[in-house]
Amino acid sequence: MKFALVIFETHESRSRIQADRAAYRKEYEGWIGGIAAAGKLVGGEALETEHTAPATVRTAADGTPTVTDGPAHAGEETLGGWFIIDVADRQEALELAKSLPTPETVEIRPILESA
Repeated sequence: MKFALVIFETHESRSRIQADRAAYRKEYEGWIGGIAAAGKLVGGEALETEHTAPATVRTAADGTPTVTDGPAHAGEETLGGWFIIDVADRQEALELAKSLPTPETVEIRPILESA
């Protein structure tokens, strides 16, 4: 089964990145490297979160789009990226997410696979 591990940066993770980026990256890359080495990583991407703000497009019921600067959902957590994993079941996806050694929030979402 494929799942998306959606990574949200937190105030704590941003503070640790600013304090020692190299140490933080080593921890984080070690985690994802272990998933890759186990043959469970399908893909993923990190998002630019430090220098360029996101833009949001909302389309009204009448089809009119509105563009605003900033994330779709403002708050303390910032969407940082995602990974796609291929594992036996939801429990294995949860265990991999729980093993992340850095203080992000990880949302686990099943991938909709076409029949």
